[in-house]
Amino acid sequence: MPGFVSQARGVAPERIIRLEDDRVVCLDQRRLPDAEVDLECRSAADVASAIRALAVRGAPLIGVAAAYGYALAAAQGDDLAEAAKELGATRPTAVNLAWALREMRASGTDPAALAERARAIHRDEVARCRAMAEHAVAFFDPGSRPLTHCNTGGLATGGVGTALGAIVLAWERGLVDTVLVDETRPVLQGARLTAWELHAAGVPFSLIADAAAPGLIARREATHVFVGADRIAANGDTANKVGTYPLALAAAGAGVPFVVVAPSTSVDLATAVGADIPIEERPADEVSDRYEARNPAFDVTPAHLISAIVTETGVHPAPFGESLRHAA
Repeated sequence: MPGFVSQARGVAPERIIRLEDDRVVCLDQRRLPDAEVDLECRSAADVASAIRALAVRGAPLIGVAAAYGYALAAAQGDDLAEAAKELGATRPTAVNLAWALREMRASGTDPAALAERARAIHRDEVARCRAMAEHAVAFFDPGSRPLTHCNTGGLATGGVGTALGAIVLAWERGLVDTVLVDETRPVLQGARLTAWELHAAGVPFSLIADAAAPGLIARREATHVFVGADRIAANGDTANKVGTYPLALAAAGAGVPFVVVAPSTSVDLATAVGADIPIEERPADEVSDRYEARNPAFDVTPAHLISAIVTETGVHPAPFGESLRHAA
């Protein structure tokens, strides 16, 4: 795909997702790590289904996918308002989705122009990832043992990643000994996707059960906690994959830095506090197909538990209500 710079490590951006003349092609994340299989989406509705089913996931990548789906709808002469509505309803917590669709809707109706705008959104995400990693690597010292939750690598962004991109860069620079990777139940994004990416990059890591993480943090077996974000409120409260909030509590108790790495497109200055962030509830059968279950996909970490928020524009310290004004 023209305009992409080759990544030294990780999956190439156009391998993760790309727009072709008559389809959007993405790496089906439901099949990883057992098989690398392309999923072909022939309509905006197919892209929406892929997002809902977690074949495509991760807040930044969802935004890219929605842009590609909208461009595909334009190429096929479909109703663009309907396409935007269907794509926008797929994952309510990830603010990148709404941002990307606003960008596309503001770019007119010409199919060629919309295809180029969608590809530019993807290229920009790749560049944001590289910039975030460079800023976040300053948190690492030789011998670091970061702990991370969910998946924040190329599979979540279309670039080198947010939190995981920073971790891999720190390892390349000799600053990381090993990585602790939460399984991230119930869909196991850590065990299936983060582990797959770290293995491919040659980074040493150990998988752990989610419930083991607070104890390991308390024993200082983790030197940092690095996570991504699906939406960051104006005051710094951050929604991320469910299970993030307990990590922040454990990190605060142990005096371990808790760092959020996310692009500026995840900062939602129109949402004042975390309590106003809509929290997606996914199907109960992801937790149990036998008993009644609850399945909130995200939780909200209060700003006072966050050591710093890193975007492509730099490191944003507390008070976040002030520093984040320059991030979005």
